[in-house]
Amino acid sequence: METILSPHSLCPLFKNPLLPSFQPKSSYGLKPICCTLRKQPSLSVVKQSFDKPTSWLSNVHQGLAALAISLALNFSLPILTDSALASEFDVLNEGPPKESYVVDDAGVLSRVTRSDLKRLLSDLESRKGYHINVVTVRKLTSKADAFEYADQVLERWYPTVEEGNKKGIIVLITSQKEGAVTGGPEFIQAVGDSVLDGTVSENLPVLATEEKYNEAVFSSAKRLVAAIDGLPDPGGPLAKDNKRESNFKTREETDEKRGQFTLVVGGLLVIAFVVPMAQYYAYVSKK
Repeated sequence: METILSPHSLCPLFKNPLLPSFQPKSSYGLKPICCTLRKQPSLSVVKQSFDKPTSWLSNVHQGLAALAISLALNFSLPILTDSALASEFDVLNEGPPKESYVVDDAGVLSRVTRSDLKRLLSDLESRKGYHINVVTVRKLTSKADAFEYADQVLERWYPTVEEGNKKGIIVLITSQKEGAVTGGPEFIQAVGDSVLDGTVSENLPVLATEEKYNEAVFSSAKRLVAAIDGLPDPGGPLAKDNKRESNFKTREETDEKRGQFTLVVGGLLVIAFVVPMAQYYAYVSKK
């Protein structure tokens, strides 16, 4: 009698759980044929043995790359964030206030000051026809100083000469500790150059330096109203001996800092990518 061996009995790899298994009997002198595979070393073991010499290189590489990216983001994102969220553009787009005379975008004026300004400026408008707006901004990013920004606000809010002829605007920049006064031709003539110069050189900067923003704005408004009414000039506060310095850096200082930052970030990027590759090449060459 001849025994027929099926593929399932020849190798367990072909074993089908749905079919009965056939095993050859030993009485015929035949031994079961079995396909065996030699156990290979685990891939994870090989990988671990290969990674051990270079694990510290990988850690150094990742750490330097993270440091370089972090520095690059810290030096670049604040510039983009300030430009995108600058409140000065909101003041321009929203237009002049309709129910009050104050746009306190910097959030430094008290409720009492707002009320006093509204009473003072509404009385002036009802008697003389001159309309004065007060604007506070924390920081400027689009213009060099308060005077340029004040002119921009006047032109945006009152685009024609007829609309802005008897309009005046007081601007206070809290971070720069300075301000400006601008207006239409008739407003400038009614106030006079001496009062305008005294307001922007005494009331606004001196009191803003002491962070007396409410007094700086209200005293400036009273001084302008007195000039329009033909009353004696009440004058402004006297500046202290300490010299007021600008918080903004010069173009040369900014360019120098930018060059230093670029050099540092570039050097870190080179270290993060070139040095690990050179070390890895040296390690492979030894093999």
